[in-house]
Amino acid sequence: MHIAKDMHDILDRRGKRSAEEPAPAPHLTPTQMKVLRCVHSGLLNKQIAYELGMAEATVKVHMTALMRKLNVRNRTQVAVAAGSLGWQLSAGGAAD
Repeated sequence: MHIAKDMHDILDRRGKRSAEEPAPAPHLTPTQMKVLRCVHSGLLNKQIAYELGMAEATVKVHMTALMRKLNVRNRTQVAVAAGSLGWQLSAGGAAD
């Protein structure tokens, strides 16, 4: 299955990188951090837009930026990457 293989590849890359040197944390804007928290919680773009008071198209722009910065291809991989960045997610506080 392609998804499972992709996820294993991501986790393998992260594991190899952490064994050699810590992965540099991506620089995310405060809004990107809020979107990342929502994706990690399993919300859809429409729900994220409602929660954060922005247009759904704006959420899509932030998702594209997150995928680029986290070097992943889809929203599931963004959620997995968010889990590995757990220490950063809690640093900014909860999204209200």
